[in-house]
Amino acid sequence: MQEKEKGGIAVNTENIFPIIKKWLYSEKDIFLREIVSNATDAITKRKRLQSLGEAKESTAPFRVDVRLDKVAKTLTVEDNGIGMTAEELKQYICSIALSGAVDFIKQYGSDADNTAKDGIIGHFGLGFYSAFMVSDRVEIHTRSHTGAPAVHWTCTSDGDYEMEAGEREETGTEVILHIDEDEGEYLDAARIRGMLDKYCAFMPVEIYFDDGEEKKEDEPLSPVNDTSPLWQKPVGECTDEEYAAFYRKVFSDYREPLFHIHINADYPLNFKGILYFPRITNQYESIEGQVKLYYNQVFVADNIKEVIPEYLLMLKGVLDCPELPLNVSRSYLQTNSYVTKVSAHIVKKVADKLISLSKNERERYEKVWDDIKTFVEYAAMRDAKFRDRIKDHLLLRLTDGTHKTIDEYLDAAKETNENTVYYTTDKAAQAQYVAMFEAKGIAVAEFDSLLDTQFATSEETHRTGVKFLRVDADLGILGSAEVQEENKALTDLFLKISGNDKLTVKQESLAESEVPAVLSVSEESRRMEDMMKMYRLANEGDEDFSFPTDLTLVLNRKAPLLVKLEQMLKDNKEKTEQLATQIWRLALLAHRKLSAAELSDFLSDSYRILLDLSE
Repeated sequence: MQEKEKGGIAVNTENIFPIIKKWLYSEKDIFLREIVSNATDAITKRKRLQSLGEAKESTAPFRVDVRLDKVAKTLTVEDNGIGMTAEELKQYICSIALSGAVDFIKQYGSDADNTAKDGIIGHFGLGFYSAFMVSDRVEIHTRSHTGAPAVHWTCTSDGDYEMEAGEREETGTEVILHIDEDEGEYLDAARIRGMLDKYCAFMPVEIYFDDGEEKKEDEPLSPVNDTSPLWQKPVGECTDEEYAAFYRKVFSDYREPLFHIHINADYPLNFKGILYFPRITNQYESIEGQVKLYYNQVFVADNIKEVIPEYLLMLKGVLDCPELPLNVSRSYLQTNSYVTKVSAHIVKKVADKLISLSKNERERYEKVWDDIKTFVEYAAMRDAKFRDRIKDHLLLRLTDGTHKTIDEYLDAAKETNENTVYYTTDKAAQAQYVAMFEAKGIAVAEFDSLLDTQFATSEETHRTGVKFLRVDADLGILGSAEVQEENKALTDLFLKISGNDKLTVKQESLAESEVPAVLSVSEESRRMEDMMKMYRLANEGDEDFSFPTDLTLVLNRKAPLLVKLEQMLKDNKEKTEQLATQIWRLALLAHRKLSAAELSDFLSDSYRILLDLSE
């Protein structure tokens, strides 16, 4: 038997380079982020060594320069950072996937001082090779801070490289990308500027872009990035104007956000960010937000559903997570406990903000409630912990324009409708019902979406004994203590003219004496109907309208018109049926939209009645 043989797996450059060129990153544009990130890392390292006295102080301000040369077909990224010796270049450039950042952190970082660890972006040795996705040849001119000779390195897209003595005099590194013939779009100045704006807008070192166009001698370049983004500043040093300006800059949204949440999480999470609740102008507008993920101020991704719970995806903002686990492209998150903890912390901060507004800025909270209501209700339904935090701050908008928390509503209703919240789903269409409740001194909440009724169902499970009823679901509470003997002939008449053999007819003495009849449908039956509509199981169209099986017609025995109808029962059968039919249609009209046939009949009979009155 042969002895065991040990060794390392070798990478064949003939095979790996075509893969790098085609598949290394999901978006080719990312190459610029990687090269510029390496440049900022080099400057961060040099700053660290200077602070330790292991490198000479730079006489020039630290900066990264990006230069486009359309004639030479090159894109250059230059820094005045730490630079490399020939040996370091062999170690970190010629050996794929060995990251210089890791070695540097081990040598110069410490648990007590995380300056190097927190400031260095690159953790992936393959980042440099993203240049070959758009280049057929890449050059490096570099000179180390140690004073070692300069080095010139050049490599073609097939993986063959040459290294020789260089001529660079200043400490730092210059990377020259010779753009491939098929990638001419990367010689467009507007395209490069757009990529810098997207990926490098907040990198920690000033970045300058020279598009190659002629400029006046006294026209200096301005940095394309903000090295001190707002999320890096202490909350106490940021103004409302700065938060609003940052929002407009990052999201190009002219509308003011409703409010913001500034996050500065320390150990063990270590991430920062600013989240905004955007202003939604209408129900048809897309409510999908945009939270930009950064890694030490380097843009990583727009859509980070793993970090933001789906019920908060309408948020806009930025998160800078230097410890977030990423794959080689930095574009996808790996599910782990850190991500879960970050997500939970964000949910807690959102809840804390809502509670703070409710307690300390109630008027402002009420003003934004209608904009955030849907999201808060949905979050409360999906996340029990979130609901437990904000349960005392869930608002109801009442028909009189005021707001009350659910607890405040129930507390005020102890004398009239204890443990019951009455609501309307259409203030205009259900105006008659609302008026009857308000006349009784019962406040009515406004629900304007199907989610509201689902939320009500959810709250009923959490609040023992509490019920949510639409104003047409329980009319018994409007009745007086007066008891009258039921008139069976009256009941039979309305059963006949309704044409609905499943209709239930009740006779009550309602507080609103002018209304002769109202329709009522049980809460359970109507919620089931709403659910069917939501899942497209109900028929559409007025003509196909089907009544719930437990529809109830409540006849108000105190109403003068019904009293008159009772008197006519024995005297004039034809006119009695005509009057009952009109009362029935009025009850229908107050309950729902009439079908085309129903409306036609109602109008015809109304005109006939008016004609009779005019004679």
